[in-house]
Amino acid sequence: MSLINELLSIALSAAPWLLLGLVIAGLIKALMPEHLLQRWMGGRGLGSILRAAVIGMPLPLCSCGAIPTALALHRGGAGRGPTTSFLISTPGVGVDSMLITSVLLGPLMALARVLGALVTAIVTGILVGFTGQTALPKSTSVSSCCASKGADDGNAHTHATESTGVIAGLKYAFSDLLDDISSWMFAGLLLAGVLVTFVPPETLVGFSGGLLALILMAVIGIPLYICATAATPVAAGLLLAGISPGMALVFLLAGPVTSLATLAILRREFGNQALAVYLVSILLVTVLIGWVFDQGLAMIGWDPVQQANQVQELLPASVEWLALGALVLFSIRPMRKRLLGF
Repeated sequence: MSLINELLSIALSAAPWLLLGLVIAGLIKALMPEHLLQRWMGGRGLGSILRAAVIGMPLPLCSCGAIPTALALHRGGAGRGPTTSFLISTPGVGVDSMLITSVLLGPLMALARVLGALVTAIVTGILVGFTGQTALPKSTSVSSCCASKGADDGNAHTHATESTGVIAGLKYAFSDLLDDISSWMFAGLLLAGVLVTFVPPETLVGFSGGLLALILMAVIGIPLYICATAATPVAAGLLLAGISPGMALVFLLAGPVTSLATLAILRREFGNQALAVYLVSILLVTVLIGWVFDQGLAMIGWDPVQQANQVQELLPASVEWLALGALVLFSIRPMRKRLLGF
């Protein structure tokens, strides 16, 4: 019963903000066609890398969902740096994951996540851009690891679709995008409930703090691909179980930006040297950001968990239950198709 109560408590806190995030994601998809991305991200300089990082952050795509769009942009003229920056910032942060981060981990952690993802994308994009240029392969096939067809059909179900209407964008958000993250989200909530219920706060305190612990968290997070939204409740559970906020931040930054599909595409497009630079840069930059974050919190004395508790009390219980019910309804595909037609 304790596990069920904790799981339900986390789900109720996150549901309204995830629902709002999906609405915003649908609007972004409808209003940001690919030809605008091509214009903003074209080129190979620092400006293109910065624009790619900023533009990619709000887009509603997971790591493998971003691959077809990134390839199209690269083959259309975007350099290695902007392409890499886009591949990191897009899955690392999204409007849905940011809202949930604010609720479960507090606004300060949400801000640190945005800035950390931005810095990681820019630094890695610059470093990969220095590895040189290679001829583009003719093949355009892409392996996918996402749950639904949203990433399997290439460009057809990314943010670059022919239909840019608001209704089409919302349908995408509450069908393809929700299908992509729903199973991950449930797994993340379940793991967070287990951590909060069965792992006392003092258990992981001995493993927390210091560069070695941060490096260990990055090494765990990089191969453990998990979407940004689902990573949030897991990080919340780990934080409540005793790890430092910097370690939780490292997990949030390193986990969502790597997948086997991403690494395979990077190796095929840019070569082994660029792939090695990509992995080492993510490891070092996220660890450094986590260390700086821990040091800063120690100096100012802020508690992310206390901030999160204050945010969770903003909405009445009735709104949380309605939002959770709506999400469950949208997540069950046969019921959604029967009632809503998509």
